[in-house]
Order: sequence, then structure tokens, then C-alpha cells
Amino acid sequence: MHGESGPRVGQWWWNSDTQRLRIEPDADAHLGDISGNWSLKSLGLMLDGFSRSRLERALVLQDGESGSIQCAIGLSNGIALSLLGQIDVNGVASGELVRGDHGMVTGPESADTGLNAVFQPIISLSSGGIAGFEALARWGGAPPAAHSGGMGVADDTLAPDMLVLASEALASWRKTDRGKDLFVNVNLTGRDLAREGLTELVAGLVAQHGFARGQLRIELTEQAALRDAEQALHVTTAIKEAGAGVILDDFGTGHSSFSWLAALPADGLKIDPELTMQLDSEKVRIVLEAVTLLASRLKMSATAEGIESLDQVGLLRTLGFHYAQGFAFSHPVSAEEAGILLQSAD
Repeated sequence: MHGESGPRVGQWWWNSDTQRLRIEPDADAHLGDISGNWSLKSLGLMLDGFSRSRLERALVLQDGESGSIQCAIGLSNGIALSLLGQIDVNGVASGELVRGDHGMVTGPESADTGLNAVFQPIISLSSGGIAGFEALARWGGAPPAAHSGGMGVADDTLAPDMLVLASEALASWRKTDRGKDLFVNVNLTGRDLAREGLTELVAGLVAQHGFARGQLRIELTEQAALRDAEQALHVTTAIKEAGAGVILDDFGTGHSSFSWLAALPADGLKIDPELTMQLDSEKVRIVLEAVTLLASRLKMSATAEGIESLDQVGLLRTLGFHYAQGFAFSHPVSAEEAGILLQSAD
């Protein structure tokens, strides 16, 4: 559902040959986390599933089709955006990125317009059971722009709220027999690391719920950490001392510094789906095997993200992965549904 256009905050281009969407926010738009060249699948990690399906329908046209594009998307921090533009018969498209109260409706109207957390299982490749969950932000039936903050959930409240929601869910799962050793991962951005009170909040949640060391885990993207490696090192060290774990997410997409990787007190690596989706390539398999060996030697776990077929599980074990995550196992579910998954697991 679309309304009138909001203020222009950037531009976008779609390359139908490479199936990649390039987004360039304006410098003062505070949308730097989505700047870059993305495949729809990798961009889908930052958007909710409904937004991704909208993008696919808008940009992946049949041969000979052309027309205008007005596609609402919702970022993981609650900001409502639209892609406005034109696409020609050759699949060449470009346009403006606008922000405002147009938003989208993701389902039946709901009185619940607040932030919710959903959880995608992370599977142990040694036992085949659920080892933990990744917490992902979702909103109720109202468009993201309708939430607190006017143009989206206030940027300084998203990370603390998600940490609290994920901790409460983990605490409830731990009361069951199969939930005692679970972990939950919460994503933070580079900006989150700079905020005051983050370490104190993590320490308070660990103490309040009696979590074992590393059961509450912080996921930090490689690109975000590398924006200020010195600050990332300082904060992640403090987070570790507070009793949480640290996972380096989307590993393999940036320009990794091995000396920096050795210095970061991370507990694990999550390999970017752009690599795990190329398991049929011998070169990619060699790279992944080397990365998992590196992780093991550094006493880190290795998680394969974006797994869409159970047929890949045996190969992932052979390559040295400890965990796997993706639609092959489960879509993100509510905390209650996650509890049901735990109880029904063989």
C-alpha cells in the first residue's frame, strides 16, 4: 500500500544481468547501513521477508515488460522507504529513494504497532538439534513510519529493546529441559557500539536472568566493526567481560584484516550467504574449508548462513562448519513458536 511520496533521500539502480540492486543514500540521510551493491537475497537479510518479496516482484520483470516502480520497503530499524523509478524492456531501472509515512502494510490491520522480536533457529551440525536462535526485529500491522519516532523507531532504542526482548525469550526457553544450554544472538551496528550504557545493559541482562557466559551473544557485521576497529575492539572486549559472546557476522564480504581478526575477542564467525550459496563451486568450497579451519584454530565457531536445502548439510559438516542457519530449517518464528520447536525437536 502506497501513499504520497516523501522527501528524496537517495538514488537507486537495478542491474538485471547481475540481479543486483545498488542503493546510494544521500550523505545527510543517515541511511549509510544500506549503501552499497546488494543482491536481493543479501539485501533480504536487512529487510523483512515481505519487503524482499515486494522487491522481487517490482524488479524482476518478464521479458518485454516495462513500466514504473513504486515499491515500499521497511528497514530493520523501522524506517519506511520507497523505491520510485522506471524500468525498461531491457530490465534497466533507476530512480529515487524516498522516505516518509507511505510505508507498507504487511498483513491484516493490527492493534499491535510496537516492536516485536522473531527468532530463526541455528542448528548444531554435530547433534542436528537447535543450538540457539538469532533475534530479528519485526513490527506490528502498522507501517514502520507509524511507530515511535515518527519516521521509524528511534535509532537509539532499537538495540536496547532487542537485547531486552531476546533476553526475555531466552530466559523463558531456559526453563525447559531442552533450553538450558541455548544461546540467542542479537545484531548490533557500528553506531550501537558507540552508545553509552551498552556494556552496562548487557551485564545487567546477563546477571538478571542468570545466563551462563556466552548465552547472550552480540552479532556484529564485519563492515560495521571495520569502520572503527579500535572502538570495536574496546567495546567487544567490554561486552565479553560483561558475560556475553561476540559473533562476527557476514564474514567474507568485506576487506578483512587478519591481524585485526586475531585481535578481536570473537567467539565465532558467521559466513556470508553469498558464499554459502555457491557451494557447488570447488574454489568456494576450498575457501570455506580454509575459513572454518582458521576459525577452529582461533577457537571460534563457524556458522553457515542462508542454507536453503537440507542436501547441503553433509557438505557443511565436511567443510568444518559447526552450525547452520536458513530457510531449510525454519523461517523466523515468534518466541512462543520457537518454544514449540524446541519441545517438538527429536
